[in-house]
Amino acid sequence: MNIYIGNLSYDAGEDDIRKVFEEFGSVDTVKIVMDKFTNRSKGFGFVEMNNDDEAKKAISQLDGKDHLGRALKVNPARPKEERRPRSW
Repeated sequence: MNIYIGNLSYDAGEDDIRKVFEEFGSVDTVKIVMDKFTNRSKGFGFVEMNNDDEAKKAISQLDGKDHLGRALKVNPARPKEERRPRSW
């Protein structure tokens, strides 16, 4: 299951997030979304967990939990929406 994690501290690294989620089961991937110009975290990312039951438990236990001074927003990831081309 792909999990969205938001309201991340800008100091949080992928290893930090992996450790938090591994308390609930096996973590396949962790990806913090970075700004391509500043190379700084955008404050959100995604965690992929293979076992849906473990993922659901992680979501319910971690949503709203404090991590590095920020209340995490954790929920199932939605598919990426298609963007319309910009018109100038």
